[in-house]
Amino acid sequence: MKKTLTALILLAGLSGLVSSCAALSKVELAEDEYILDSYKIEVSGDPFFNVSELSQYVRQKPANALFQRKAVILSKRAAALSRSAMGERLTKLGYYDSKVDTSITYKGKKAKVTYLVELGQRIPIDTVILRLPAAEEFRGDFLADSSKILVRQGDNLSEVVMEEEIARSVESLRAKGYYNIDQSQYHFYADTNGRAGKAAVIYEIPSVIRKSYIGKVTISYPEDLKFKKSVLKGMNLLHPGELYNSDKVSNTYSRFSSLRVFQSVGVNLTPVDSTTVDCNIALTKTKLQGFKTNLEVSTNSSGLLGISPRLNYYHKNIFGGGEWLSIGFSGNFQFMIDDPTTRATEVGTSASLSLPRFLGLGYEHFQGSIVPRTEFNLSFSRQDRPEYTRNLFSGSYGYTGIYRRKLSYQIYPLQINYVKLFDMTTSFAEKLDKNPYMKYSYQNHSDVGVAGTFYYSSSTDPIPRTSYYTARLQVDLSGNVISLFKGVLPANAAGQGLLLGAPFSQYAKIELALARGYRFGLDDEQAVAVRLLAGIGQAYGNSTALPYEKQFYAGGASGMRGWQTRSLGPGAAALDKTFSIPSQTGDMKLEADIEYRFPIVWLLEGAVFAEAGNIWDTHSGVDLGAVAADYGLGLRLNANVILIRLDMGVRLRDPSATQKWLDPVTAFKSGGVALHFGVGYPF
Repeated sequence: MKKTLTALILLAGLSGLVSSCAALSKVELAEDEYILDSYKIEVSGDPFFNVSELSQYVRQKPANALFQRKAVILSKRAAALSRSAMGERLTKLGYYDSKVDTSITYKGKKAKVTYLVELGQRIPIDTVILRLPAAEEFRGDFLADSSKILVRQGDNLSEVVMEEEIARSVESLRAKGYYNIDQSQYHFYADTNGRAGKAAVIYEIPSVIRKSYIGKVTISYPEDLKFKKSVLKGMNLLHPGELYNSDKVSNTYSRFSSLRVFQSVGVNLTPVDSTTVDCNIALTKTKLQGFKTNLEVSTNSSGLLGISPRLNYYHKNIFGGGEWLSIGFSGNFQFMIDDPTTRATEVGTSASLSLPRFLGLGYEHFQGSIVPRTEFNLSFSRQDRPEYTRNLFSGSYGYTGIYRRKLSYQIYPLQINYVKLFDMTTSFAEKLDKNPYMKYSYQNHSDVGVAGTFYYSSSTDPIPRTSYYTARLQVDLSGNVISLFKGVLPANAAGQGLLLGAPFSQYAKIELALARGYRFGLDDEQAVAVRLLAGIGQAYGNSTALPYEKQFYAGGASGMRGWQTRSLGPGAAALDKTFSIPSQTGDMKLEADIEYRFPIVWLLEGAVFAEAGNIWDTHSGVDLGAVAADYGLGLRLNANVILIRLDMGVRLRDPSATQKWLDPVTAFKSGGVALHFGVGYPF
């Protein structure tokens, strides 16, 4: 099955390439016409110059041959327009009298265009003179930010930097009450006469500008939308008589938008006189309820197929105050293609309610762009495996939010799990009796603790289009408060304290993932992404081992893609034949990943990746020499708001195998290849 799918993918790619090349070769060209095959920009004069500053001004770019059926015919006029646009951009950047030329080379009926850029002279600034209105209040507010002025003595003259400085200053002053200020009130003058190749810059704001105050404030929304006025009041930061503040305007917009109840949010300001601005917050209703679906599929050459569907019903305004209700149904079905009787099934249901406020604190304590939300979650799942059946009940209460747009957090002061196993096979029960650590992992238990997840991303885009970096920290602590009452709780024969008739878990677990994405190329169309991941958990006190559901696993659609989910490790351990479906876990995890991403055509992207890592059981010792490695290829359909991917991972080093290093042929023959279908980038 796996080999067939792989062959189909490769065949599709090759056939597309062949048909594309054939299509290009059939293009009928006049004697003086050529197909634009490629272009590049060569810059001399500054080895650190960012070429992407100019690539966006290239008017004509070649078609990507893969799957592309339409050739681009070289246009010398387009090349000339590109030269002109580049020259204008260089002047604005402060490279004066730059030269841009083109060199066209031909090979058959294909042409390659090289833009030859010779950077011009740069002019240093030796003096910056400020000319401001006489009004003391304005002068004071402007000079309070003088350390942030972008046009500085010693820097090079640049029109682009001047424009950036004007935008920065306008934003800063509007946050201080100057509603009427705009970019047209700013002037820059540069004087180079008699200054030996240097320039004096005059930075001028000639007009007197006064502060403005908020007048009337109204909130309008559709009459058929039932919505609590207390929530509208709490989300609004604009109040009559207060000083105008552009940050409060922006934050008010973001707070109303974050409710997800309104299709559009307009914070409309209308000047009444030179110092008063009325405000109308106009809201329109969006679709309030619906369904969401998700599906992940993976398989490997051993014939193990995994399918994970999910269906969610949501309502964004269940009680008329921006409360989100979500009810979900999920499944995870694994089975052998050649032996459908060997299967593992997990089905579950969940419900969550999210309130648009921080219970215990009023709206006035949160003046930023996002108000923290309070969440209540309940879930139940049932897992039927050939070796046992397992039920898991979970509940949590906590807070979620975003700090300064880039740091999101989930803090759960209370998190409860209750796990019960039954219908164990005799052989599985006997194995547990021989392995105390494993037995503690699979015993019935209760879990009461606190947890938190903190995620920082330098990009706010769901699918980053620029270079970015991310950090995710997850902390999970359980049993510490309950352990204070261990002396009064009932105990089992092993001396473990019992809660709800089952031993309560006591452990600490932490996991940290750091990722960085580098965009590069003429149009930043290529990327290299790297990730480092480390995690460890330690049971103590009332527990000997981490509960099974809290242990780490390796393999799957988001990491170590040469293995299927839970089929790698721990360490150099062979696949545990006790389980018909892989279930390898450990209490420590290390992983490093690197992935090169590149465009193919239209929405289609490609990827090449390599990964190294594993999980370990610290009770058995940590052999860092037992590191696994894989590599592979991927295809992605990037629709900007959603990305669907298909990855094929091939094992390079399998620490559990007799022959640890695998060549591609051996990997395919021995089942060391896996296919993964997922949504979004893996990191």
